Amino acid sequence: MRFLNHMTFGQYIPTESLIHRLDPRCKILATTLLLTGIFLADHAVVYILWGVALIVLAGASKLPIRMVLGSARPVLILVLFTGLLHLFFTDGTPLVSVGPLVITREGIRLAAAMSFRLVFLVLFASFLTLTTSPMELADGIESLFSPLVRFGFPAHELAMMMTISLRFIPTLLDETDRIMKAQIARGAMLDQGNFFRRLQSFLPVLIPLFVIVFQRAEDLAVAMESRCYKGGSGRTRMNPLCWKNSDSFALLGVALGIVLAECADRNLSWFVTPLL
Repeated sequence: MRFLNHMTFGQYIPTESLIHRLDPRCKILATTLLLTGIFLADHAVVYILWGVALIVLAGASKLPIRMVLGSARPVLILVLFTGLLHLFFTDGTPLVSVGPLVITREGIRLAAAMSFRLVFLVLFASFLTLTTSPMELADGIESLFSPLVRFGFPAHELAMMMTISLRFIPTLLDETDRIMKAQIARGAMLDQGNFFRRLQSFLPVLIPLFVIVFQRAEDLAVAMESRCYKGGSGRTRMNPLCWKNSDSFALLGVALGIVLAECADRNLSWFVTPLL
């Protein structure tokens, strides 16, 4: 249950900050540019700069840095698994042999790079959801994909599905926490034993959770049909999106920062061995 208490991905934290007041389309485009810049980085120094940028953004949005960093907790196992795969199964100059497994210099570089990329990918994606409400996120996604509607692309349906998914992440976490507490009150030992023992004891939690998920999905579908929901055709918004000068400056600043980071990354190749 401590794991669920630290789960922040998909949550929205409203504060009176400049980043919260930005247009959702600006934040979506800026996040896409940031993730692109992260995947272009090759040196550890550049990843340190990305970490500093994340701390600055968290301060500007008035969010506790511990909350932002806590969003990467659910993927730590995936990061560790990915890093070990690249560490032991990458061909190159051998350094250490552990039985049949060989650690190479190229494997260390690739494992470190992929681990950093996965962590920052989750952190910046979570930062987007922490500073943008689900409704604003849906409106921004629909607006960005609206030019593709003429080609048959379901922009409104895609935005609605993503919004519903993000909206129900905290709800499902609360339901999971409630079910786990109920099972523990009945004598279940969910946090004792080895990994397989815990996995087996977690089945009484998964079964009612799946029942609740399908029940909530059916209730939502019935509610939408009872309100004569027909999709995005002809629908209007209570708060129309408005692109301001601050959005243009913010997006331009992010693009400029990525260009500078990429230039620094290329110049570091003369002094520092790249991770890749």
